[in-house]
Amino acid sequence: MVSASGLLPVMVLLPFIGALVPGLMIRAGRNACATFTAIPTLLALILLGVMAPDVMNGGTVTAQIDWLPGLGLNANFMLDGLGLLFAGMILGVGLLIILYARFYLSGDDPMGQFYTYLLLFQGAMLGISVSDNILLLLVFWELTSLSSFLLIGYWKHLPEGRQGARMALTVTGAGGLAMIAGMLILGNIAGSYDLSVILQHGDEIRASEYYLPALILILLGAFTKSAQFPFHFWLPHAMAAPTPVSAYLHSATMVKAGVFLMARMWPVLAGTEAWFYIVSTVGLITMVLGALIALFKDDLKALLAFSTVSHLGLLTMLLGFGTPMAATVAVFHIINHLTFKATLFMCAGIVDHETHTRDIKRLGGLASLMPITALIAVVAALSMAGIPPLNGFMSKEMMLEEVAHTHWWGGTWPIIIVATAGALLSVAYCFRFIGHTFFGPVRDDYPHHPHDPPAGMLAAPAFLAVMVVAIGLFPSLIAGPIVDVASAAVTGGTAEHVHLKLWHGVTPALIMSIVATLGGAFLLWMHRPLDRVWLSTPRPEAKAIFERLVAVVERASLRFTEITHNGAISRYLAIFTVATIVLGFAAYSGGGMAPPTRGLLPVPPLVAVGFVLLMVATAAIVTMHRNRFRALMLTSVIGLMVSAGFVYLSAPDLALTQITVDTVTVLLMLVALHFLPKDTPSESPTILKVRDGAIAVAAGAAVALLAYSFLLRDVSTISDYHLANSYKGGGGTNVVNVILVDFRGYDTYGEIIVLGIAGLTLYALMEALLNGPASRTLRNWTFPPDRSQDRHPVMMVVATRVMMPIAVLVGVYIFLRGHNLPGGGFVAGLVMSIALLMQYMASGFGWTQERKRFEYHSMIGWGVVVAGLTGAGAWLAGAPFLTSAFGYFTIPPFEEFELATAMLFDLGVFLTVLGAVMLMLYSLSRLARYAGETVNLEPMDYDPSRRFEAAAEVNDKKDGH
Repeated sequence: MVSASGLLPVMVLLPFIGALVPGLMIRAGRNACATFTAIPTLLALILLGVMAPDVMNGGTVTAQIDWLPGLGLNANFMLDGLGLLFAGMILGVGLLIILYARFYLSGDDPMGQFYTYLLLFQGAMLGISVSDNILLLLVFWELTSLSSFLLIGYWKHLPEGRQGARMALTVTGAGGLAMIAGMLILGNIAGSYDLSVILQHGDEIRASEYYLPALILILLGAFTKSAQFPFHFWLPHAMAAPTPVSAYLHSATMVKAGVFLMARMWPVLAGTEAWFYIVSTVGLITMVLGALIALFKDDLKALLAFSTVSHLGLLTMLLGFGTPMAATVAVFHIINHLTFKATLFMCAGIVDHETHTRDIKRLGGLASLMPITALIAVVAALSMAGIPPLNGFMSKEMMLEEVAHTHWWGGTWPIIIVATAGALLSVAYCFRFIGHTFFGPVRDDYPHHPHDPPAGMLAAPAFLAVMVVAIGLFPSLIAGPIVDVASAAVTGGTAEHVHLKLWHGVTPALIMSIVATLGGAFLLWMHRPLDRVWLSTPRPEAKAIFERLVAVVERASLRFTEITHNGAISRYLAIFTVATIVLGFAAYSGGGMAPPTRGLLPVPPLVAVGFVLLMVATAAIVTMHRNRFRALMLTSVIGLMVSAGFVYLSAPDLALTQITVDTVTVLLMLVALHFLPKDTPSESPTILKVRDGAIAVAAGAAVALLAYSFLLRDVSTISDYHLANSYKGGGGTNVVNVILVDFRGYDTYGEIIVLGIAGLTLYALMEALLNGPASRTLRNWTFPPDRSQDRHPVMMVVATRVMMPIAVLVGVYIFLRGHNLPGGGFVAGLVMSIALLMQYMASGFGWTQERKRFEYHSMIGWGVVVAGLTGAGAWLAGAPFLTSAFGYFTIPPFEEFELATAMLFDLGVFLTVLGAVMLMLYSLSRLARYAGETVNLEPMDYDPSRRFEAAAEVNDKKDGH
């Protein structure tokens, strides 16, 4: 195996990088846009050519990039014979399509957009062909579905284009989901998600009890992608796309992805009866059905689309036979199908471009008007029909030879008859394509006078037509080497060298081919009466069935959504809780739990009393929740009891956090309750209350059982690692704080961002509320007449003034000690918030706000920035994001002390928490002031010192009199 050269990832990335260019270069003109689209494709093709000699000599080029190794997802690439074949087709035909599209697209078509989509699709297909990790392959697989959706729906103004894109995405996307499951099963059986490892475990995979489910799921992905029966209907409807898309996607790339997948998985999935009967039967049915429908299609692209379905069925059938020779024939036909089908699609586009119609019944006689186009198209169509000495003849002969030696459903004759019928129909629609389009009398009613297009549009199909003839005349020289290395990759090295030649002698395959050719000519002669019979015969329409199925699913989805998403949060919580209980019970009852290793500890009386009080307060909330103020106070009591429990269980950090969070929440909610009714209306009927109560009791019991089960058993956790590495790794003895700012610092960083967003969101909601229709209600707000006339009492003002410096000092102390003792930036921010909240409550918002020196928005922003820059600073030392650095310093006259970068991160947490809490208060106070709340300018409503000043004024007046 050749060591990775680094060229493989670059080759895959080039189309994605190149996709950024066409949208810009279109401003420089259409030629510049096409040129800069071709450059990344050409560079990728050159890189492929550099690596090709190693592969042609029997080696494999690899590249390994660790991405998410813990999940088995690595960006590993592998270029073997099969990957070389498909990568060459993708890039080579891609270049031709870029040239063809330059002249095909009109000036009104957004060419830059088209080339962008094309390069995205090209990169996704390249990724599929060289992926050495099935999870990475799945990523590229879904990218092909998305990018092909954009290409098929490129002409957004056409309803059929939008419908074809949706249909293709629905069918291939659904198959992709099934394939994901199958691939995960396959990786689980093999013990690795690397394709090169999986391919070495064929016997183990085939012997596994999960082989059949994995096989069916993977084949669903392949069959939907390659339009196999019964999923064949989407491909013809994708013909609403521009012809360059059809020529690229439906000859060389997207529809071949399913065939590629079956070929890639052939060494591990083939060789069983299930593989043989499923794959060969589906392929045979698709081959015959596609050919039959193609014979009676009047639209040139529709005829070619169903012919593509038929040939994809032929390839699927060959791979389904499970023999190395059949796989070799499939590889050879992949090449031949590419050459003549891409040519035919481009010729059909030329005919449509020049005559303004693709309806065969409106064409005919074009050979004399478009002689070059006719010559190219006739050569390609004869190859598709299997007429010597063209390349299609050889692969058809080899296919029929394999059919003649295959036992299928009890013998060889059934498959010989069916396959010959498929070949006969193929000859018939090819002859019809030639005869009804290019021969016959010249008409005088063409929608537009036809003539050969410019050389730029003819160059690509002409080159492929030359390849059709060249491969037919010199198969071993041109196609032989790549067929050998690709076949070896497909079969795992069991394929023997096949000498490709035009004449094999008089064989059963030759006789079957002659029968098919003569029969096809006869069907062409009988086409008119047969067409009338076909049109008058009722038959199921796949498109109609699909649309009815989609409609049924849509109605069922709407009904399900109406039932489960009715806007009631109680229903959402009920569904979520019940599902959690059921899943938890299923896991618990599945066994595997070790016996208890611990006994129960004695319960001190004080703890028992506290637990009872906690339960009483919780039950009281349930019964008294309609009174909002009472429910809030009970919630506060529960929070304090939980804090006491944390203290008893030696978790002071949690206790501090719980107390401060609870205090801040209660204070803010008290402000919010000012705008809500005192009581909540009763909305739930008794039966729903009983239901919700039963669910709540079951959920509580389940959580209690889970906690009880864990507490009785010794379990291995990551706590031991944190305890051992807190000081030497994070520089702190407070393990909880080190976890927050170092080990799990990224989580904390995300949480403060969320907290900041919450504060900004509340501000934005208040802004919208005050400037929206609801503002009229606020302006007409009536305050209760019995409200207190002393809302800012002197005692509270004095108490909060005394508390302020103490609270600030406590906050600073908690902040500084947090790395080694209970505390930290989060708790310090909450303590400072409480101190400021008390000032607002004591003296009112207006008086306090005048003394504010910092904007709360800026405080949130600076907090996030400081925390982020602290984390990014670790990169300068070559360490991961948010890795702490610390050291010990001595500055006389102080003793030795520690400084750590974690303090800067904690400062960011502190600023964000303080800014978010105060911004929430600011937003709620704006609501009150807008509603007519008076704004005080003094620190208190009644100032005792004013009494003496008033008395002095009265005495002065008396003295003056």
